[in-house]
Amino acid sequence: MKDQLIKDGKYTYLEIGTGQPLVILHGLMGGLSNFQGVTDFFPPKGYQVIIPELPIYDMPLLKTTVKSFATYLKGFLTHKGLTNVILIGNSLGGHIGLLFSKMHPSMVKGLVITGSSGLYESAMGDSYPKRGDYEFIKQKAQDVFYDPAVATKEIVDDVYATVNDRMKLVKTLAIAKSAIRHNMAQDLPKMLMPTCIIWGKNDKVTPPNVAEEFERLMPNAELFWIDKCGHAPMMEHPDEFNRLLDLWLQSRSF
Repeated sequence: MKDQLIKDGKYTYLEIGTGQPLVILHGLMGGLSNFQGVTDFFPPKGYQVIIPELPIYDMPLLKTTVKSFATYLKGFLTHKGLTNVILIGNSLGGHIGLLFSKMHPSMVKGLVITGSSGLYESAMGDSYPKRGDYEFIKQKAQDVFYDPAVATKEIVDDVYATVNDRMKLVKTLAIAKSAIRHNMAQDLPKMLMPTCIIWGKNDKVTPPNVAEEFERLMPNAELFWIDKCGHAPMMEHPDEFNRLLDLWLQSRSF
């Protein structure tokens, strides 16, 4: 997917198809390729899939926050002239989508969250991260998925490189603290946009009760489960993720 990236001023993004914009927000250690299934499936069905590269590690430390990323998203959408978008976010990306939707509700036609932070997140646990301990990082990467084999060597190597980069490590911890500060529990009941919640039944990072709480608090939310699935359903079960998302989009006539 890297060879398909568009560089436009300060923004780098993937854009495929035409039609209703689906804007995808990747997670803290996730990349654009995590949503390969979505980029393959939805453009032929009349959707424009857009995935901006979020400046996770490019912001000054004091601006390495969920709110800063939401502000960056506002700048990107304005730059592209996009309104009435459907935001799709995994993990931190879901949290960015939630906060953006609170800040700019008129720009959001619908919201899709999967394994989202914003209410609770165990992340890597109190012992994370152990710099230099490859096997520990490998175990933690595998714990993200129901099937540990999904955590390929390439994924583990990327996580290992991140936690052994001192500044990236500092910013990772800053983002984790920001996510805790930006708890959305008080905001969710006021957020009326149609919301699709797709969750892995075996998610260890944001457990199933978190998805149930999102559904309970959000007035216009629907919850869908994927069995034998961890924190990243669009990676672990892309076909089922696409099927559920497509059904929801059709039911809302997006």
